[in-house]
This record gives sequence, C-alpha cells and structure tokens, in this order.
Amino acid sequence: MFRHRWVRALRGIAVASASIALVGGALAAPAYAGTAPIPGSNPAVDYQDPVDALPPVSRPDTRHCAVTAVEHDFGNTLGGPPYTTTLTPPARCEGPWNKVVLDWSADVKGRQYDRLAAVFVGGAEVFRTSTAEPDDDGVSWHVAKDITEFAPLLKDPQKLQLELGNVVNDTYTGVYGVKLTITYYQADRRHPAAATADRIVPLGDTGSTGAPWMNVGKGGSTSTSVTFPRNLTGARLEVYARGGGCDEQWFDAVPDDLAATAPDYLCGGGPYREVQVAVDGRPAGLAQPYPVVYSGGIVPTLWRPVPAVDQFRTEAYDVDLTPFAGELADGRPHAVAITPYGAADSWTVDGSLFLRTDAHAARTGGRVTTDSLGSVPEVRTVRTPREDGSTEVSVSAARSWRISGYVLTSKGRVSTTVEQDVAYTNTDTVSRTGQQQTMHQRDHGVTTVTTGTDGRTDVRRHAWSYPVDVDMDIPVYGDYNNYDLRAAVTQRRVLVDTSRTGPGHGWHTDAVTDDTVDATGSLVRTGGVVRAADGTSAERYRGTTDAGACYSRSLETAHGWVTGDRRTPCRVADVVREALKG
Repeated sequence: MFRHRWVRALRGIAVASASIALVGGALAAPAYAGTAPIPGSNPAVDYQDPVDALPPVSRPDTRHCAVTAVEHDFGNTLGGPPYTTTLTPPARCEGPWNKVVLDWSADVKGRQYDRLAAVFVGGAEVFRTSTAEPDDDGVSWHVAKDITEFAPLLKDPQKLQLELGNVVNDTYTGVYGVKLTITYYQADRRHPAAATADRIVPLGDTGSTGAPWMNVGKGGSTSTSVTFPRNLTGARLEVYARGGGCDEQWFDAVPDDLAATAPDYLCGGGPYREVQVAVDGRPAGLAQPYPVVYSGGIVPTLWRPVPAVDQFRTEAYDVDLTPFAGELADGRPHAVAITPYGAADSWTVDGSLFLRTDAHAARTGGRVTTDSLGSVPEVRTVRTPREDGSTEVSVSAARSWRISGYVLTSKGRVSTTVEQDVAYTNTDTVSRTGQQQTMHQRDHGVTTVTTGTDGRTDVRRHAWSYPVDVDMDIPVYGDYNNYDLRAAVTQRRVLVDTSRTGPGHGWHTDAVTDDTVDATGSLVRTGGVVRAADGTSAERYRGTTDAGACYSRSLETAHGWVTGDRRTPCRVADVVREALKG
C-alpha cells in the first residue's frame, strides 16, 4: 500500500507487540484489560495485539462441523497465484444450514507492510481484509464473518482461493501465517434454514490464474457479461471497492494543481469518490465508499492496539438492481459495470450478484419505467487562500435519484422503486508546504426500496453516515531514517436499517451500528533510531448484534495497551435515536 513518500517510509517501521488470545467475531480484549501500561512502554516498542469493541458473531447451539480450509504461510507471494484448494461441505453437516461462519486467524513477525487480502469461493469474494503490521516479536489477530448468504455456492464443492500478496526479502521479513476455518451449523426445528438467494453469480475474472478481483485505474471501469435466469424476479449486487496508491486515503486528496506544489505530502484528484454501477451502459445504482485506513496509514501508532473502522473486516456495499430484473430476464447477455468514480489512482473492486427466481414460472418479464440517476455527479470545489499561506479547499456534492421497474411473475406484477439521497461535504485546510492538513468530511444518505404486489407495499430503508476528521502534521521529513509524524483521527460509521410492511404499520428497526474510533499518534525517528512514539485511542460501539440484541462496549487505550474495557446495558430505540442525530 504505497502513498506519499513519507507514508512509503513509515510503512517499513517495525514495532513490538505482546501476544493475547483472540476469540469471537470481534477482536477480543485481553484478560488484563484495565491494568496500567508497562512503565516506559510505547506503541513503537511494546504494544498488545489488536482488539476492537465490535460484537462477536453469534453461533447457534446446533450440530455443527468445522473445516480447516487453509493453513498456509504467505511469504514472497506478490504477483503470484493465490493459494488455491477445494472447499467441500462436510458429510456430517451437508445442510440445510442455519448459519455458516468463516474464521480468519493470522500472525506475523519481523518487518512488513500492511497487505490487502481476500477469500473467494467459487469465484465470489466472501471476505476482504487487510493485515496488521508486526515487529520481531510478532502480532496475531482473529476475525469472524457470517457468510451464510453464500450458501447456494457452499452446498457443492467449490474452488477456494486466498489472495494475500506479500513481499519477503532482506528488508521485509514478515511472513503471514493464516488459518482459515469454515464452520457449518445445521438447521433444526428451533434454528430454521437461512433464507438465501437462489443463485449467486460472481462478477470477477474467474478464468484468470490470479485472484478474481479486478484492479481499476484512473477513469477506468470493470465490465462483466452475465446471462440471467429467464425466470428472474430480483437481483442484488454486493460490491467491494478499496483504493490503493494515492487513493488509499482518497478523502484527504486535494485538487491536482495544489498537490503538485508539494508532491511529497499531497495527493491529487480531489476527495470525492463514489462507486457507480451500470447495466448495459445505463446508470443502475451507486454506493458511497467508507474512508478506510490501513494499519500503517497516516501514523501507524494511531491504530495500536485498536484498529481503524473497517480495517480488518471490510464491509461490502449493496446495490439493489431489482428494477432491472424484468429486462434482464430476456435470455440475452447483459453488461454489468463497476466504476470507482473520481479515482485518481488504482482501486481493487469486485462484485457478486444475488439472484431470486420464480419457482412457479419458466419465464418472467418486465421493464424499467423510471431512471433519473445521472452518470456524472455535480461536484463543487471552492478554494480560499489564507493570510498564513495555507489554502482551504471546500468540496460538496449531492445526489437525489429514483429508479423504478416491474416484473411479471406467477404471483402477478411486482413493482420495485429504489430511491437514494446523498449529501457530501469535505473541508481541508492545507499548509503552504503541504506538511499540515486539517480535514473534516461528512458523507451521509438514505436508500429506500419500495416493493408493491397486489396492493401491498413493503418498504426497506438503509441510512448511513461516515464522518471522519483528520488533523495531521509532519514537522520533519528528511528520509526514511529522519522524520516526525503526528496525527489525530476520528472515524465514525453509522448504519441504520429499518422496514415497514403494509400500510399503517410503523417502522421496525432491523439493525443498527454506531461505531466511533478516536485516536492520536506520533512517531519520531532521528538517525535511524526511534526517539519518540506514542498513541492513545478510544472506541465506542453501540448497536445490534447479528441476533438483534442491543450491544454496547467501550475501549480506552494508552501507549499501545488497553486501559479500560466496559460493557454497558442499552436499548435499541435509544441507540437509533442517538445514531440518527449524526
């Protein structure tokens, strides 16, 4: 993950870590949480393994079988084929399943960059992550993910690929040891079989010798030809999109001419990005990307031991293509394209289609009746010079669109309308030399999907908010052995899913996430020796578990160690009310 010159240097910095056991779906807190840090400790010398406040993945109390799919060391693998094996469901747990859980456990020691990684089953990306940065003593971490939605692929033997491009040489010595386990939980009377799509179609390059995901450069797009089932009734596209190079932290990018004045510190292209989806060249939906930060991003000591939001379990974005289902069911191939709009550098993108079909009809049909989504957003940029020589750059954008269509099914005509409203602002004050940036970004919106059948109307609503504040300062940057890095970062992710069935019914909360990480970090090296390093952070998670229960947990850290870990009772209604305040 390469970015500015100073970021390329700091990625090679090795730091130390103590070892702890990690369990559950989130990164678990150590048993000694709440104790004081070791005297004189700092996150460049001694820090504990990653820990976060997220709720664990729940696991039903049913008969289950665990399959160790991968147990492999990833050494000098960059540019080579992914690790490949065959994933076969165990005979004792052949399904149907109430749940399927993926467990990722990894360790690394020595010196190494953070790396992007992913797991593919049958060509479909089921898990995306990035790795921790180690030291000679090593770090280890564990992440779990519910992958039940991929059950249509999992029921048969499939090719499983694990992509983790790594470099090992005299300088970068860290080898990533990865163990991947898939656990299948059988359905029973108390735990019914999970409802899933009828068919899954990956959009990646499944015929290549490399990983199926696709790399897209500035101004580029992907395009995959898909022939849909003739009895199609619904389609959902799950999209992954993550920037690299100068777009690794796209949210602090500035206009090209301003970036050219300080190329060692600034990236160009401006900060606005959106992930666009098109069907046969026609705009079909979009998603706002989350401002992800890798474990070595900005200042590495920011994320020790609490990782940035989305760092180890990258969330995909959903784009509902059901308004197009009637036209896609014509038996002809259709082009589905993904575009990281505004990209100034490379993006790694991928997608999987989740398709629903009509079990009582050989064919369906229909058409799109409304599509007001334009392919080019209106982005407004205002630059204001300041007396001290700095420049304030304000960027704003807004989207409001609607797509409607219908499908003629065995149950009659089914109409679907997808509406979305997006509001975006970014204000960035950049010093004359580019060594200081103070950035505030606010990105929020609502997607509403309305389905009508025989006079009945069902509505699903997804609201999101991605605020991020970055205050970074690089007083000194001479070379790899001489620099001074300082930063404060606050990230928040708010997701609220609600639904309403039939007229006169109130809104029901299906899921809510309100996750905030607030961190400060510094790192000073002189003559090749670390002279100072420190970090503090706090994470507060309030939301629902995957079982719908309210979950509230707060972590506090100092000098690379957890100093506070609290679980408190909560009410879902209160969490939603606070989350929607923004």
